[in-house]
Amino acid sequence: MIDEERIRIFISTYSKGFPDYLESLEKEAKEQEIPIVRKGTQELLRFLLCMKKPKNILEVGTAVGFSSILMSEYTDSDCRITTIENYPPRIEEAKKNFEKYDKDKKITLIEGDAAEILKGLSGKYDLIFLDGPKGQYEAYLDDLLRLMDEGALLITDNIFKEGDILESKFAVERRDRTIHSRMRDFLLRLRDEEMLENVILESGDGMTLSVKK
Repeated sequence: MIDEERIRIFISTYSKGFPDYLESLEKEAKEQEIPIVRKGTQELLRFLLCMKKPKNILEVGTAVGFSSILMSEYTDSDCRITTIENYPPRIEEAKKNFEKYDKDKKITLIEGDAAEILKGLSGKYDLIFLDGPKGQYEAYLDDLLRLMDEGALLITDNIFKEGDILESKFAVERRDRTIHSRMRDFLLRLRDEEMLENVILESGDGMTLSVKK
């Protein structure tokens, strides 16, 4: 059996790496124990951005703004990124980081509950990055589908939830069982949604890529 840590080291050896300011921002977030997208997710996200060249991106779950800034780094100057966050301390950190690192002023931060904000959004997005509260993914899906243009890509992060989703509901902590059930329901919805073509990847903490037909 291949050791996962050896795989991570091997891949990092042949990675292009990221700009120093992104590495510093990642280090700061880790020191503060703020969850941000993992290296494998960063690599895949960069690749998908360079391949798809999106012009209108929606992100659910800003945290301190790391993934928004990463997407800003690897998109054209006319790309626009809308990101949603509901936790005030992280909103303030994100604002500081956007002021410092969003060179082309691509990023718009919307403060508030994503479920309510999504209902009020209009227009179409060609890429959506879903990285908000895991127990709400399915509740967001109808609005996300409405906001996706034909051919749009939905990237969903952290679907394994540190491996809990792979286990039986009764093998996880009681307090985590609601999220466990909701994430599995979300994955079933993706599987059965006729408008989407999906693939599940092991990158980071698990991801799905969904294309609207």
